[in-house]
This record gives sequence, structure tokens and C-alpha cells, in this order.
Amino acid sequence: MSLEKEKTSSGEILDTKVLKQLYRYVQPYKFQFYLLVFLTISLALLAPTRPYFIQVAIDDYVAIGDSSGLVRMIYILVGLMILQAIVQWAHTFYSGWIGQVIIRDLRVKLFNHLLKLKLKFFDNTPIGRLVTRNVSDIETLADVFSEGLAAIIGDLLQLVTILGVMFYIDWKLTLVSLCTLPLMIISTYIFKEKIKVTFNDVRNAVSNLNSFLQEHITGMNIVQIFNREEREFDKFKEINREHRTAHIRSVLYYSIYFPVAEIIQAIGIGLVVWYGAVGVLGMELQVGVLISFIMYLQLFFRPIRMIADRFNTLQMGVVSSSRIFKLLDSDEYIANEGDFKPEKVKGNIQFQDLWFAYVDEDYVLKNINFEVKSGQTVALVGATGAGKSSVINLLSRFYEINKGAITIDGADIRDFELGTLRKHIGVVLQDVFLFSNTIYYNITLGNPKITREQVMEAAEMVGARKFIERLPGGLDYNVMERGATLSVGQRQLISFVRAMVYNPEIIILDEATSSVDTETEELIQESIEKMMKGRTSIVIAHRLSTIQKADQIIVLHKGEIMEQGRHDELLEKGGYYTQLHQMQLKSMAI
Repeated sequence: MSLEKEKTSSGEILDTKVLKQLYRYVQPYKFQFYLLVFLTISLALLAPTRPYFIQVAIDDYVAIGDSSGLVRMIYILVGLMILQAIVQWAHTFYSGWIGQVIIRDLRVKLFNHLLKLKLKFFDNTPIGRLVTRNVSDIETLADVFSEGLAAIIGDLLQLVTILGVMFYIDWKLTLVSLCTLPLMIISTYIFKEKIKVTFNDVRNAVSNLNSFLQEHITGMNIVQIFNREEREFDKFKEINREHRTAHIRSVLYYSIYFPVAEIIQAIGIGLVVWYGAVGVLGMELQVGVLISFIMYLQLFFRPIRMIADRFNTLQMGVVSSSRIFKLLDSDEYIANEGDFKPEKVKGNIQFQDLWFAYVDEDYVLKNINFEVKSGQTVALVGATGAGKSSVINLLSRFYEINKGAITIDGADIRDFELGTLRKHIGVVLQDVFLFSNTIYYNITLGNPKITREQVMEAAEMVGARKFIERLPGGLDYNVMERGATLSVGQRQLISFVRAMVYNPEIIILDEATSSVDTETEELIQESIEKMMKGRTSIVIAHRLSTIQKADQIIVLHKGEIMEQGRHDELLEKGGYYTQLHQMQLKSMAI
């Protein structure tokens, strides 16, 4: 198993394209968003009020012993603290609320988009990476609103407000206070650049870890069958080590930056105390002004310390957003532009000059021409890689045709509304996928129009009723993830019921009995014949003995039709089909 590691680079903080796309998701919540903006501005304006009123209380009331005036100032300060607490609570709540409703909407849209993508997209994209997009990357966007954009705007407004008040009170003391500002800006910039790279490494490590875990947990049976536990464990330890190293590097930068920032702030406060004390002793400065400036400096440096972290939070949100929007902008989906919605189809199928390639022009099907008349059974045979599964994948429009056409009752399948087309085609695959849910859900897939009676009738037809009734709870039996509590044969029988309960006019069996034991195969073979009666059927055959009664057998080799005809006719020709038949007879004899 190979797993390509994901590498991405940090995006620009003010990526206007990404921010505009994000703003589209804010539109339904304009009132709450603008309320958040108002609360942000209010917090910035309230920040410098407390030091100012403390200064007034000391210089205008404490200094002259005016106790009644001091009591009034205390009431004002308490009122301001209560108001600031309320505004802070509302700001925190609405920033978090907006973040959560937006990621909810975005996650729903992203999953809905994934449902419409071509199977080719999932062939080329690790599932773990898609899980990261839908969970971790989208979760990061919540921080953009709670700790990123709104917080940065609030911090910048607070800095401007505090600086303006400080210059208004005493411009000389303000200049002394700002002596250490260049050091703080330089250290903050260095920290921001270092932590930006680290955050990006962490995001890449998380994505790679998710992809590796998903792939290897899903394929655990292969790992154990081929005794690869130790080797895969070493790979996991390496990926986990990269994840740990990236996190520790970010912790290291934080552990260096914040003490440095504290020292710079302490130096600034020390300069203010020294200069202010000289002014107080020389009767040039009031004590209240000095105390308020110490408070202002603490308020001033706090957002500067935090702003680097917030910028990186915003930047990682932009990176995650760009990944998500890149996935949303993907046009690798089946175009559902048809409007033909027949209630029933006869089932006349024609493949006309069909060419198909999974990659560029590396064609796996070449000039395929054949017809399946209504009610007929056509079997596709050939060696592995001959193109059999590709034929049926194209019929259901899981992949798009490169050249040529497929018609049903004379209508191009691309003219059908996609849901209508697939409603008329029942598919039974060799690899049966069952969800962690009840048998009833796995058969109906949550369709409320299908009753339990219909399910049991379909189960009776394919010989699955007895084993379902023997299970604890019957149709309500939980099959667990991927049907782990059922045998291969039982899972296959459920897939037959799932196909039949929708009563399709066209049935596709993709080597549907190749994973079933001989006893189970004999049990369902008669049911399969009943199931195909009156329906157009296309069967991909692994065992040639199961298709001897087919109306037509098409022999594929390297994407081309080598022979076609009935079983006896093809044996008389002594060609490629005869060779396949003789090879199977020999293997059975052995």
C-alpha cells in the first residue's frame, strides 16, 4: 500500500478571493455578523476607560481627600466593569456562534458536493484526506471567526484607541513608553514567520496521519495476511513522529516568544516608572497619570503579544479555506443536465462505437458495439483487465464516455435525469458494501417508500428470507461496519435483495456469485434466473458455467470485442472463448 503525503504551503493572510468566498457564507447571518462588528468596536473603545477613570479618581479625589467623589468614581468603575463583562460575553458568544453555523453550512455543502463527484475522483484521492477536509479543515474555520478575524480587528482598534488616549494625556510619557515597541514588533514578526511554517507543517501532518490511518485500518486484513504489521507500524511511527515534531516545534517557539515579550513589556514599564517617578518627584506629573500609564502599557502590549498568534490562526484558516474551496470548485462530477424522466423503460440497450479511458487517452474500451434487447441476458467474459466492469460502470454513468454513446430505448443515457437513469438499473457488485446499521436500512438505504413487506418479498425471491429471520431481530439486526458480523455469502444475498426491492427493469450482475461458496451459489442461482426473467440483464461472469443459458456472450480482450454469440456457437468456433472454457475445465478437474 502506498500513500502519497500531502504537502501544501501557507497562503496569504489577506487572500481576497478566499475571504470573499468565506463572506458568502456569512450572508445569511448578516445581523449577527454586524452585531459582532459593533461589539468588537465597543470592546476597543471600552478598553482604555478603566485606567482613565482610575487616574481621575486618584488625582481629582484621592489626592484632595474627597471621599464622596471617590465613591461616585467607584460606582462608575464598577458599572464599566459590568458593562465590559457583558460586552465581552456577547462578543465571545456571537463570534463562536457565527463560526459554528458557518462551518455547519460549509460541511453540509462539502459533503453534498462529495456525493456528486465521479468515482474517478475517489480513485485518485485518499479518503483520509477527504475526511480531513470535511472535519479538521472546516473546524479550523471556526477559529477564523472566534480567534482570527474579529479578534485581530478588535486588537488593532484597541491599540489605536489606547495609543490615542495616551498621547492625549501625556505625549512625552507616551514616547518613553513606546521605546521598547520596535523590539516587540521585531520579536513578534520573527515569531509569526516561524510559527506560520510550523502551523502549516502541523496541518500537513494531520492530513497525512488521517490518510494513513484510514487506509491501513480499512486494509488491515491485507496487512495481517502478508505479515506486514511491523513494517506498517514503523511507517506509522515515522508519520506520527513528524506530527509530534511539528507540534513540539510550535511549543518551542511559544515558549521562547512569550517570555521574551514579557521581558520587553517589563522593560517598557520600568522605563515608565523611572521617568514618571522623576516627574512626580519634580511635581511635573501627577501620581494618577503614572499609575494609568502602567495600566495602559499592560493593555497595549497584550494585543501585540496575541496578534501574531491570531494572524497565524487567520492564516491557517485561509489555508484550510483554500483547500476546501478548491475541493468545492472541483468539476469532477457527472453533469446531471438531462431532463428525460420516464416512469418505465423497456430495456433495449445499445453500445455504439464506444471508447473509454480512465486516464487521458489510455483507452481501456475500444470501439465497443453491441445490443441487448429487452428481456435478454447478455454475459461479458474475459480475462482480468479486459474491460468488463468498465462497460457496466459507463451504463450507470459512474464514469463519462470519451467517445461514442450508450442508449436505452433509443435515448442517450446522458439525456436521462441521473437519478431516473439509476433508478431503472439494479446493480449487484462482487464487493458488497454494507453500512453499520440494520439489515432493513442496508436494503432500503433509508427509502421510506419501501415497506418491510416488500423487503421480505424480495428476500424470499433471492433465497435470503430464511437466514434473515434466523438473525436476532430479523430485519433490525445490526450488521456492524462493512457487514462484519455476516458471512460473505450472506452479504451477497443482501445485495441481491437491495437490487430487487427497487424493481428495476435492467439488472447488472458484476461477478455477483464469484465470492459465494458452491452451496450458496446453487441456492441463489435459481433465484437469479427468476430475478432476471422479464428484465434486461447484463452479467459479468467469472464462472462460465453460470452463463451457458445467456442469449448472447460477448468476449472482451484488452478492451475490444473478440467474439460474440451463444455458448454453443462460441465453442464451435474454437477461438478465445473456447480457450477460456478449457482453462476453467482444467482448473476444476485439478
